[in-house]
Amino acid sequence: MMKDLRNKKWTEEEFFEIRKEVLQQWPTGKDVDLQDALDYLKAVPDHKNFAKKLRWAKENRITLAQPRAGVALISEHITLLRYLQDEGGADLLPSTIDSYTRQNRYAECQVGIDESLKAGRSLLNGYPGVNHGVPGCRDVFEAVDLPLQARHGTPDGRLLAEIIHASGWTSNEGGGISYNIPYAKSVPMDQTVRDWQYCDRLVGFYEENGVHINREPFGPLTGTLVPPSTSNSVAIVEALLAAEQGVKNITVGYGQCGNVVQDVAAIRALEEQCREYLDRYGYEDVYVTTVFHQWMGGFPEDESRAFGLISLGAMTAALSGATKVIVKTPHEAIGVPTKEANAQGIKDTKMVLNLLQGQRLPSSLELKNEIELIKAEVQCIVDALYKVGHGDLAVGTVKGFEMGIMDIPFAPSKYNLGKMMPARDNSGAIRYLMFGNIPFTEEIKDINRKKLEERSSFEKRKIGFQMTVDDIYAVGRGRLIGRPEVKKENTYKPE
Repeated sequence: MMKDLRNKKWTEEEFFEIRKEVLQQWPTGKDVDLQDALDYLKAVPDHKNFAKKLRWAKENRITLAQPRAGVALISEHITLLRYLQDEGGADLLPSTIDSYTRQNRYAECQVGIDESLKAGRSLLNGYPGVNHGVPGCRDVFEAVDLPLQARHGTPDGRLLAEIIHASGWTSNEGGGISYNIPYAKSVPMDQTVRDWQYCDRLVGFYEENGVHINREPFGPLTGTLVPPSTSNSVAIVEALLAAEQGVKNITVGYGQCGNVVQDVAAIRALEEQCREYLDRYGYEDVYVTTVFHQWMGGFPEDESRAFGLISLGAMTAALSGATKVIVKTPHEAIGVPTKEANAQGIKDTKMVLNLLQGQRLPSSLELKNEIELIKAEVQCIVDALYKVGHGDLAVGTVKGFEMGIMDIPFAPSKYNLGKMMPARDNSGAIRYLMFGNIPFTEEIKDINRKKLEERSSFEKRKIGFQMTVDDIYAVGRGRLIGRPEVKKENTYKPE
């Protein structure tokens, strides 16, 4: 291992030295041959290359739809993906990886595969890419006609990255922050930053050899009342760390918060500001696209209401100009969706995207002010990370979490300070209720306070944590803002 964490591109010597250990994590690692992988990837047609399809979509002002999906057995997984491709009309395909693989518990994962084979159905909550290895993952890739991406939540996804890319999968989701802090309790930040430098250096190696591969930081984080500037800061930092290792195609993401103006502002600010930071630090050749995640919080149990929430997410993605949207299903509140329900979510989303193709939310003073506020908040966070890292973003990221400069609400990680607390304002936009140690200017703090005071006055209650609690449950109950009670003025009653 390298002795010191730093934001510096790994040499091939450093990379290949660590690679020996990575490929020994599980027997399927021996099947990964980089020259064979390069030859295979270069033969992938353009319409099945994730990076190329995203670039095409952005240039043509089209928002693509991508579901989540994954089961244990190769044959069942192929059947599922083909159904979402042919019946659902998905533009991009996922392979959601199972929880054992996410924790590098490959022996237990193999037990789950064996039991699934005996039962004739999936007994894992995703596709075990590492255990199926390159042959199995190539079988999946060759069975579909769309680009394929691994979506998971793995703090140490190095072996998984090796296997999926060698199998023709040209996109991998995750990052050292976004696949640690929201997912794990006791994994040190410096470890995951290092492990994801490896994943990015692997992509950099492919890029250097003429293969375009997309990388996507996970935007929604905990998916619970995450202020846009918090998630945007994480996305931009992970994009910068990836770019240093040679990644050339990056999709930065954001999870729907519910206020349409704020959501549109967040996507636009994210794309613009990510571009600005990449250019500032010398990564002008990195191509940036965006992904909008439909609602990640509690869903209504009623399917009709769930479709309403899915449609709102599709509409906002289209009006924001996002390059792609991650689709939810009407079974979100119940559990793992059927393939039919998954396809219904895609169809709903695609209908809205098609109707709104080419349309964008018009510019307004409210939209402009929201974009400026998000950018100002992000700048305070990201610039502070560079400062405490003495110019090194990798070092600054680790120190920044220790100090609470970057703080993600409701995260399980003990390496997250947890002093920041969000709440909605009177229009449903997410604001900072408690700032913790985030280094905002007094002007930014005053704007957030004023927005929450407007809600306090309207609801005739004090600003406090109860607002946050009410907001967490609100959408599942059919409203965006967690009001203490339904206002009588919302219902007209003639005298």
